[in-house]
Amino acid sequence: MFKVREIIEATSGKLIQGNYAAAFEGISTDSRSINPKDAFLALKGKNFDGHDFIAQAVKSKTKCVILEKVTVFIPPSIPVVKVKDTTKALGDIARFNRKKFDIPLIAVTGSNGKTTTKEMIAWVLSANSKVLKNEGTKNNQIGLPQTLIKLNKKFKYAVVEIGTNHFGEVDYLSKIACPDIGVITNIGPSHLEFLKDLKGVLKEKTALLKNIKSPAIGVLCADDKLLKPFIKRRQARPVVLSYGINQKSDFFASDIRLENGRLKFKVNGKRRIDFALSTLGYYNIYNALAAISVGRIFGLSYQEIAERLSTFKFPQGRLNLIESQGTKFIDDSYNSNPLSLKAALMALKSIKNSGRKIFIMGDMLELGKKKEYLHRQAGALIGDACDLFITVGKLSRLSGQEALKKGFKKQNLFFCGTAAQARDLLFKKVVPGREDIILIKGSRSMKMEEVLGV
Repeated sequence: MFKVREIIEATSGKLIQGNYAAAFEGISTDSRSINPKDAFLALKGKNFDGHDFIAQAVKSKTKCVILEKVTVFIPPSIPVVKVKDTTKALGDIARFNRKKFDIPLIAVTGSNGKTTTKEMIAWVLSANSKVLKNEGTKNNQIGLPQTLIKLNKKFKYAVVEIGTNHFGEVDYLSKIACPDIGVITNIGPSHLEFLKDLKGVLKEKTALLKNIKSPAIGVLCADDKLLKPFIKRRQARPVVLSYGINQKSDFFASDIRLENGRLKFKVNGKRRIDFALSTLGYYNIYNALAAISVGRIFGLSYQEIAERLSTFKFPQGRLNLIESQGTKFIDDSYNSNPLSLKAALMALKSIKNSGRKIFIMGDMLELGKKKEYLHRQAGALIGDACDLFITVGKLSRLSGQEALKKGFKKQNLFFCGTAAQARDLLFKKVVPGREDIILIKGSRSMKMEEVLGV
C-alpha cells in the first residue's frame, strides 16, 4: 500500500491536484493492464511515451497519476504527482519501498548465469518461505524497480538479478535494491560494445560490492581469475565468501560426473550427500554453488539444499535437453557470448550418442570492436565439438570460415541468413537422424528459438 505523500517524499515530486492522504496498492506502467487499485506512472521510452496513455489509464479508473507533464484532462478527484523524470521516479519509489522492509535481499550480477543463479537461490530459499524475485530477466532500470515495488511484509527474502550493458547501471540499480548479499557469477566478454574490455566489465560488475549494506556479504566465484583479487583481499566490508571447482574456496565441488543426463557432485567433502542437477551444462555447477553458499548463510543444511536443487527446473532456452519434431535438441537459444558459447560446446562434447553432433550457431552481439576476432576465435573451437556446423548471420559466417581453416570438412558446413532458414535446411536437407543431437545457440535478437518452431 502506498500513500500519495510517500510518493512525493520518495521522488521530491509536487502534488498538482488531489489529496496527500490518498492511497493505492501498486504502481503500473502499462495502461492496458492497470488495476483500478493502482497508480499509473507515465514512463517515457525510446519508442513510446506513457503520457500518450494517461487518458486510457484514467478511463480504467487509476487511483493516481505520476507524470512529467500534464497532457490531457484528469478529473480533480484523481491525485496527480509531477516529477522531473518518471524513469528515475520509478527507481526512487522502489528504493523507498525496499527500505520499508527489513528483510534480506540478495542481488546477483555477472556476465553469465545471472538468471539461473537468481532462480536457483530463490528456489532454495522458497522451500519454507515466500521469496520475491524478478520475473524472467526483468533486471534493468525498469524491471528491477517494478519488482521491488511489489515487496511487502508477506515476503521473507528477496532475490534480484541486476543486468547492465552501460557503465553505471549496476551502481544505480544496486543503490535502489540496497542488497545485504551480493553475488557475482563471473567476468566475461559481454556487452563490450559499451563496456569496452574485460577491465570495463570487471569495474561495472564489482560496483555491486560497494553498495552492500549490513551484514554486507559478497559471494564470488574463486575460479574467475579477475574476481580472485577481491576474494584474497579479505577486507572487513564486505565479507567475501568464495565458491569454485578448481581453486581453493569456501564452498567447493568435487566428484563431478554425468549420470543419465544429470550432473552430480559433492560439496566440501560431504561424502554422504550427492547434489544432482537436471542439466548437461557443467557450468551450472557454479550457479548451484552460489545458491548453496547463500543457503548456508541462512542456516539451511547441505541435505536440505541438495533436496531442493534436485527438483530445480532450469529456465527455458538455457541448455535444456528437449525433443522437438522427433529430434533431440540442446536448447541454449536464450543468449550468447564467448564465455557461454565455450561452455555450451563443452556440454555438447560431453554427451554420448551414436549419431551426429550438430551445432547451429547464431551471431554473438554487443561485442564492439572485437566482434569479428571473437567470432573467428569461436570458430577454432568448433571442429572438436560437432560433426556438422550451421551458421546463422554474418558474424557466425566468420566462425564457419575459421573452422574450415582449422580442418573442418567443407561438406559439413552450411551458411544461413536467418534462424528460419537454418530450420528449413535442417529438416529438408540435413534431416537429423534419431540418434543425432543438435545444439542451438545465439544472441537474443537472432531469434534462434525459431529453429525449434517456437
